[in-house]
Amino acid sequence: MASTLGLEVIAEGVETAEQKEILLNAGCHHFQGYLFAKPMPIDQFNQLLKTLDESPPLSA
Repeated sequence: MASTLGLEVIAEGVETAEQKEILLNAGCHHFQGYLFAKPMPIDQFNQLLKTLDESPPLSA
């Protein structure tokens, strides 16, 4: 339904690679949840973002 409306969806609560794969197969390409990171204090989150920003891009 979201794609029909021209919207993108963020799946929340993704905890396993299997869940991510099911969502990818359903056309969802944005995720958040324990599979990627557990909740953390804002200072730790900012450091994670800084680390990711300094990392080389992933190859397609």
